[in-house]
Amino acid sequence: MILGHIGARKGSKGVPGKNFRMIAGKPLIDWSLDLLFESDQIGAVVVSTDDERIYDHAVAKGALDIGLRPAHLATDSAPKWGVWQHALEAAQEKLGQPVTAFVDLDCTAPLRLAEDLTNAIALFQSQKPDMVMSVCEARKNPYFNLVEADEAGALHVSKPLPGGVWSRQTAPKVWEHAASTYVLDPDYLRRAKTIYEGRVIPFEMPAERCLDIDSPLDFKLVEMLMAERHSPEATQ
Repeated sequence: MILGHIGARKGSKGVPGKNFRMIAGKPLIDWSLDLLFESDQIGAVVVSTDDERIYDHAVAKGALDIGLRPAHLATDSAPKWGVWQHALEAAQEKLGQPVTAFVDLDCTAPLRLAEDLTNAIALFQSQKPDMVMSVCEARKNPYFNLVEADEAGALHVSKPLPGGVWSRQTAPKVWEHAASTYVLDPDYLRRAKTIYEGRVIPFEMPAERCLDIDSPLDFKLVEMLMAERHSPEATQ
């Protein structure tokens, strides 16, 4: 069984209450939650949260009743990895059958499409890595136009290559870690302590579907893009 997961902590310093805030006609969390419920590949859904409103909302929609997230996993510094591990084990106890893949959709990245979820799962099933992680092509490149200062304060390219790289097109391709869509081997999630211990492979998504809401400006930008996507003109 493939288990779908969403983490939605109550606290948010950048955009207070963002995970349950209305955007384009429904709570932010529902743009990810509904994708999981509508997918015929997802066998069960679990929501990890310390917010009673979000928890009751998710369970009413059909999420597993695992209780609220433990307090030590609801702080600003609590790692995503620990939240995933707890959710997997709590859900496993309720399901009574093995979980074959753990799929996490980031609540604050509502612009992904159903095809992104489907394609990420397909990549995981075909390549059999420890983990599939969503990425998008980076706008800046450490081999070309990302710089850092040395001890004397002079700037240098962050990752210099012999002979130098003088155009973006000839620079090695790099990606941004897009907090959107993840697919994990449950055994890897149980035994590892951090994301990159195993074979983690990229699932590339268009940058415009990877926007992550961390600030009021992000919220406005995503709201504008969603309104544009769901406008009558866009659906014709």
